[in-house]
Amino acid sequence: MDTATETAGDQQHGPGAAQPLPAAPALPPAPAAPAPAAPAAGATLGGRAAVTTGLWGRTEQQDFRSRVRGTLLGSAIGDALGAPVATLSLPELVAAHGPAGLTEPAPRAEVTAATQLGLFTVDGLIRAHVRRDTGAWHPPTDVHRAYLRWALTQHDWGPDERREDNGWLAQEEWLYARRSPDRSCLTGFADGVLGTLAQPKNPSALDPAAATRSAPFGLLVGWEPALVLQLAVECAAQSHGHPTAYLSAGAHAVIVHGLTRGESLDSAVQRALGLLGVRPGHQPVTDALQRALGAVTTGVPSPQAIEGLSSGYGRSAEEVLAIAVYCALVAENVAHGLRLAVNHGGDSAATGALCGSLLGAQHGETALPAAWVAGLEGRATVLELADDFALEMTQGPALHGPTAASTTWLTRYPRG
Repeated sequence: MDTATETAGDQQHGPGAAQPLPAAPALPPAPAAPAPAAPAAGATLGGRAAVTTGLWGRTEQQDFRSRVRGTLLGSAIGDALGAPVATLSLPELVAAHGPAGLTEPAPRAEVTAATQLGLFTVDGLIRAHVRRDTGAWHPPTDVHRAYLRWALTQHDWGPDERREDNGWLAQEEWLYARRSPDRSCLTGFADGVLGTLAQPKNPSALDPAAATRSAPFGLLVGWEPALVLQLAVECAAQSHGHPTAYLSAGAHAVIVHGLTRGESLDSAVQRALGLLGVRPGHQPVTDALQRALGAVTTGVPSPQAIEGLSSGYGRSAEEVLAIAVYCALVAENVAHGLRLAVNHGGDSAATGALCGSLLGAQHGETALPAAWVAGLEGRATVLELADDFALEMTQGPALHGPTAASTTWLTRYPRG
């Protein structure tokens, strides 16, 4: 069944914080239209959007942009920090880096395919909003097309300027480096067939690759949380068809959504638990999140406490999500949280990426370690895309619509 999908101009408040990390302020009521109905568990997103334009003050726009930047940069920093040790056991990690473990990014902080796919997720979401003017409104399709553009970067030598639908992101040459892409992503986007919840791709895939690209869905602050969850799980099922994998992706998006709107991390996790509870196959994910909440009160954070959150190797989607949530909950500051998130025997790149996006959404870009940001591969691209996303969400009608259209914007984000 189709559902209304967006109230595009919903406000959100609360300035991004500097270190040390204070609690984010609560979000006051926003002048928005009545919320669209939550979708049923088997519903899909589509149909014409019911759009209401809210009022964005200057302070609200600046805060939103800071949180968008924080989310995308934080995810990329965590990804780059954890990547060198992502395949090591805890004893191997300690042997390589000493008792304190890995404390700083590599001199050249290279990101993995998780960051690449996260950027293409943002590109797809912007294009979905641009294409709304044409009457074609199906965000999962626009995100899927973006993932297909990413798939070309894993095979082509560089940008093909003959492709009219590339836009600007697919012209970035550094994105054509192959950085340990997950097999399920490669097979899921190997053809043009759109995986759906009814017919998902790779129904046995349990890894966290879909979750690591899901944070941008949470930046849709004008959407109701249930719709954010729905969109994230539909897009995750395009490559990861196991409920544990796509519900972990959806849960992460909902948590980021709450943080971006100024909620506390605990409140955002509780909201995700409530939404997950009606979904078939939710138990592994909700159990993992409950373990993360419970672990906060069990003692001093340590690699051993982190590994206690997983029953295996800390490499399945729900375990990675639980570790990231736990590390964000106990973090004294962003650097502390990210160091915790990568120093264990699980998938350190994935846990770092998820934890970084949570802390970045909660506290904004100014809370991120400056030296880590400065050395990040592709930083200029991440910032440019983050600012474009914030611009589209807050100023979209001025960029494209019945009465105005920026040719520059439509070149960057083609409607076709």
